[in-house]
Amino acid sequence: MTYLVLVRHGESLWNKMNLFTGWVDVPLSEKGIEEALKAGELLKDYRFDVIFTSELVRAIQTAMLVMSKNSSGVPKIEHESGKMEEWGRVYGEHGKRYIPVYKSWQLNERYYGKLQGWNKNYARKVFGAEQVHLWRRSYDIAPPEGESLKDTAARTIPYLEEKIFPELEKGRNVLVSAHGNSLRSVVMHIERLTKEEILKLNLPTGIPLIYEYKGGELVRLGYLTEKGFDNDLHLD
Repeated sequence: MTYLVLVRHGESLWNKMNLFTGWVDVPLSEKGIEEALKAGELLKDYRFDVIFTSELVRAIQTAMLVMSKNSSGVPKIEHESGKMEEWGRVYGEHGKRYIPVYKSWQLNERYYGKLQGWNKNYARKVFGAEQVHLWRRSYDIAPPEGESLKDTAARTIPYLEEKIFPELEKGRNVLVSAHGNSLRSVVMHIERLTKEEILKLNLPTGIPLIYEYKGGELVRLGYLTEKGFDNDLHLD
């Protein structure tokens, strides 16, 4: 069987502080590290052939920590341009034990514009809880000078179709380590969710969401937990 596994990064330091993070490159908190390692334990028996992450360190950390528990091989970040592309090549038989990791800004978190760095509770006091909820959960309403989920989808969906789907079509198992909103847009596309349904979607940190790829379609198996698959964790 061929799998697509989506993992929202573990708790970051700014998640812990309840701040809008967006494209600010904040690392994982201690809890986030534990969440990523736990995800790795849950996925330790899954074979991965290729890994995709955003360019933000919290997503990259999560992917590496997940793979530290996995015997598929050693994850190796692929440099796709410049001298590092040449210097980063692995030659000969040694290259067979590496798993390519591709970083892309298209998988970055939604850009929150002027809200980046704001405490979410303070933002609710200033703008109102309903307005902040719409900025965070709606499809086409953007925060000041930031991206809406629709804007985010305009970069994540083409990347999914052009880079990730071809790997699945080749029978390769794929791990994607990204963010709450970039993954929300991906899930919305895969599951054909409506603008109303996307309001209820909130991906938990560090819990793998697994799809089986067959017949050109992705079928959701659910969130992988210690008790097996769970399909209710995404609901607010």
